[in-house]
Amino acid sequence: MRRATDGAVHGATSRAGAGERDGEQGAAPLLDGIPRQRRTEEPADRAPARAAVTAPAAMSVSSSVSGSPASVASFASAPRRARWARLLPTPIGTPFTFGYLLVLAATSLFMAHADPHTVEELLSASSTDVAHLGRTPLLVLGASALWVVDGFASPYVLGFALVLTALERRIGGWRTAGVFLLGHVVATLATEIPVGLSVVAGHLPRSSLHRLDYGISFGLMASVGALAGLLTPWLRALVLGGVGAMLLNDLLQLADPLADWGHPLALLLGVACWPLLRRTGTGGGGGRPG
Repeated sequence: MRRATDGAVHGATSRAGAGERDGEQGAAPLLDGIPRQRRTEEPADRAPARAAVTAPAAMSVSSSVSGSPASVASFASAPRRARWARLLPTPIGTPFTFGYLLVLAATSLFMAHADPHTVEELLSASSTDVAHLGRTPLLVLGASALWVVDGFASPYVLGFALVLTALERRIGGWRTAGVFLLGHVVATLATEIPVGLSVVAGHLPRSSLHRLDYGISFGLMASVGALAGLLTPWLRALVLGGVGAMLLNDLLQLADPLADWGHPLALLLGVACWPLLRRTGTGGGGGRPG
């Protein structure tokens, strides 16, 4: 019994001595499968390899963090610029809005520089008045949306670019085109058909069948209503409150009855799309990044 104890003490003493000798030459190797083992000193043969791996990473981190104040400020402002850039249409991220704006720019340039008589004839042929809707409804419903009242400098163009870009980035180009077309077609028919019925009933003169009616405002208002449903509650209230106040003021003045009644109707059509568009906006059906 004493020999066993002496042997255990001797073995422990010899292992401790060996451990001290190993500590002088380098840290003892770690045991596989045993967690929380500490190494007090890196073996000499592994230190160069680890330094070779970590040195480039440390240099890249230090170079990205350090540097001149201008480079740091530029790095910090890059995400901010990217967020602002997403407010504007791009050919990859928002192809429908971008392409539509190019068409509006071309027709606006034509209105500004072409022969006035030719422009007047084209606008008259594109008008969605009762007379043209009775003869060529599909043609005029499409052609009337290719022109902007007052040209490319109209505030409606800026609103078109911002609203449809935001909507297309959330629900995609095809759905955005569908919302715009819904507001443009339904609001046009809802305001022009009563005019035709009033003429038939004798409440309006026959001259009311012929008028210039074109532009993008009905489709834009429907897009505003649809986009509001995809915003945060306070921003939604701000958008609908501001646009609603503007439309209410137009109704009180009633300078253009058909447009003044058609704009609120188109806005409500966009609001009616909320249930479908909210599922689309949260389901990954948005437009491409860019």
